[in-house]
Amino acid sequence: MATLNSSSLLNPSISSSSSSSSSSSTRRKIMVRAAINIPQRISNSRPELRTNGLDELQPLSINTGIFKRFDENIHGADPYLVMEKIYAILEAVADRVEMHKNIGDQRTHWNSLLLNSINAIILAAATMAGIASMSAGAPVAALKFSSTAMYVAATGMLSIVNKIQPSQLAEEQRNAARLFKQLQNQIQTMICIGNPTEADVKEFMEKVLALDKAYPLPLLGVMLEKFPETVEPAVWWPTERRRRQPKGPGGDKDFNGWDGKLEEEMREMVKVMRIKDREDYLRLANKAVKLNKILAVTAPVLTGLAALGSAFVGSPSHGGWAVMVGVVGGAFASVVNALEHGGQVGMVFEMYRSNAGFFKLMEEWIEWNLREEELERRENGELLEMKVCLQLGRSLSELRDVAASSSIKGINNIDEFAGKLF
Repeated sequence: MATLNSSSLLNPSISSSSSSSSSSSTRRKIMVRAAINIPQRISNSRPELRTNGLDELQPLSINTGIFKRFDENIHGADPYLVMEKIYAILEAVADRVEMHKNIGDQRTHWNSLLLNSINAIILAAATMAGIASMSAGAPVAALKFSSTAMYVAATGMLSIVNKIQPSQLAEEQRNAARLFKQLQNQIQTMICIGNPTEADVKEFMEKVLALDKAYPLPLLGVMLEKFPETVEPAVWWPTERRRRQPKGPGGDKDFNGWDGKLEEEMREMVKVMRIKDREDYLRLANKAVKLNKILAVTAPVLTGLAALGSAFVGSPSHGGWAVMVGVVGGAFASVVNALEHGGQVGMVFEMYRSNAGFFKLMEEWIEWNLREEELERRENGELLEMKVCLQLGRSLSELRDVAASSSIKGINNIDEFAGKLF
């Protein structure tokens, strides 16, 4: 040792090289240990957090915080499974948007094609009946038979078309496509915000099934009644709403944006929507369905009479009346058919019924929040007021003015409706 130390003192270069090699060896050991502690791959499972000491903390996955929030909110449910369910519903909703859009376009074409075809058949039959009355011999029988056959065919086609109402069917599919698109946007927003729960999965499933029931795709068996005795607003949402999870305490935030003034304002707006807007659209829908029913019965009756008249064209005893009924009946039938399907009376009825349903949904949504006694379970009051303004096409000041007018003057004494969009 003495020799080594003396030699080290005598030769400082040897000492420095020895210390350098020793320090480099130490650094290599530290790097090896650090490399051992670095995970080789990121596992899909949730990493464990070791708390034996700060120096022994293992690297965590970047999504650990998200998983922690998932576990806190869904009480142990698998976050990956919840997200897979959300995406499965999103895919089904996107598919329904395309289905309803395509079928709506198809039924719009049905309406225009059938309208033009039936009118062409009726006018051709009327023309043949008129020509037959001025002819004699063999051509009369051929023209009479052709005219009668075309009138009978038009009567059958009108009966079917008036039963299914293609313009109303097309409007149903347009509404369904719009509402499914709205639901698709809600799901995408939920995914962007993050933290979905099993309750969200059930809620979205119920909304999809409610829309399927409200706007069925098949024509046979489940088609909506086109001439209801009592017109009710369209309903495309679940009848029962799920209670929201309470929010954590936050001092003044416990009021969740609600106060007595806002509650009174929302109650007045519910009254205005129910008595002014919804009742007005139901009244218009009743008028539209009555008019549509009259037109749907009149057109086949006229073509049926025209068919009988054309069959007796040329008869000595009924010649004059037969020609009159055969020609004039066909002409009036084409006018009625054009008014019913060209004017799309069925579509107008469905539009009014859907608008009444919109205001019913708004009423139920606001009332559901007002009935909830625990303020932290309600939707935020400021957010709800803003959504109501957007849905009705009003500014905050206009909304408050309407509510104030309703409270002071009474519902029956105000001329203004709640909605300004339609």
